[in-house]
Amino acid sequence: MNGWTATATAVLALGGGAAVWGVATGPLCRRVVAQNLSTSLACPVLLLLAQGYGRPSYVDLALVLALLGPVGTLVFARLLAEDLEADPPGARAATYAVAAFGATVVIVLCAVAGPGRAMLKLLVTGALLVGGNLVASRALAGGFLGSRHG
Repeated sequence: MNGWTATATAVLALGGGAAVWGVATGPLCRRVVAQNLSTSLACPVLLLLAQGYGRPSYVDLALVLALLGPVGTLVFARLLAEDLEADPPGARAATYAVAAFGATVVIVLCAVAGPGRAMLKLLVTGALLVGGNLVASRALAGGFLGSRHG
């Protein structure tokens, strides 16, 4: 076990445990936020495991998850809009913490990978991860100013 896999294991144990607890218990607003944050945590874990095991195919999995995770959250936000309107989720601190963690992982891995195709793929994955997480969280919290129902 190296530092990359140890970090991925610690993040998966702590963040994954909190996400499972949030999805399994509590009101609807907490369950939807936990689902969003779990996909935002799984992506950096896959990136760390890709570096730790030397498997570039894990980066492809992280890229797909960074693209589809927020889309799933947006579908939940649209389908549950009436239920979430009464009690909108508010998890700004957790959202920004997970986004900062994802950005930090991507920046560190870009420094390790060096310039090239792998770095470009990491940057695209990071942009999708952070941007998608922030957009999906904002949609859950009630949408954007000037828009109707998220």
